[in-house]
Amino acid sequence: MSLPRRPHVLLVVLFLLVIGCSAGAVQSTAPRGAAGPESSAAASPPAEPVRPREIPGLGPLVRAEIPATARQAVVVTGEGPDTNLSSAVLFTRDDPALGWRPEAGPWPAHNGREGWTDHHVAGDLRSPVGVFGLTDAGGRLPDPGALLPYDEQSRFAVSGEGFYGEPLEGSFDYVVAINYNRTPGTTPLDRTRPLGGGRGGGIWIHVDHGGPTQGCVSLPEERMKELLRLLDPVKNPVIVMGDAAALSM
Repeated sequence: MSLPRRPHVLLVVLFLLVIGCSAGAVQSTAPRGAAGPESSAAASPPAEPVRPREIPGLGPLVRAEIPATARQAVVVTGEGPDTNLSSAVLFTRDDPALGWRPEAGPWPAHNGREGWTDHHVAGDLRSPVGVFGLTDAGGRLPDPGALLPYDEQSRFAVSGEGFYGEPLEGSFDYVVAINYNRTPGTTPLDRTRPLGGGRGGGIWIHVDHGGPTQGCVSLPEERMKELLRLLDPVKNPVIVMGDAAALSM
């Protein structure tokens, strides 16, 4: 005996088979181990802030003496506390956020015959250690294009011999006054001594004569002319000077 056909039953069975296959196909499209919506890529570490570049060789105490308004610094570094050989580099900071960059140098230089001191007195033949302004220039020869006020005077003439017998003639052809125990804004020839005559004075950057100085800093003539053309009063230039150990403080 045959059973009566039930078309609706067959339709239900076919529908379930189709749904089951489709569900399996959908589930199989997601690769095993794939990241779900709740996962995220690892966060990147925050970028470190850019630190302004410091002048090499200067320690925190010396750096703190440089005025915030100074945007040029002539750094004169002596080889030792009792030596008269040194080197000079001009640094500039156009953007305080970026810090200092070398602008000129290094140049060979001489300093006081007996070296350096943090308490300069007249006649000790040592150059004073410290940070001093550079505001005034001059010399025996005509202005080579200085930006600082320049006083051309025959009184800058000098003669005689240095400590090694070298001729001193021409040493003051170009000078920049170092504001140690002097009144800024006056000719380098001004002899006013705010600290008193016993503390010395007349400390300049001048033309090198091939030997040590009595306390000044000296540079080759061409470097002096270059320095005069670069020092800009708008940038409030200073000189940072001393032996390497003292400057590292």
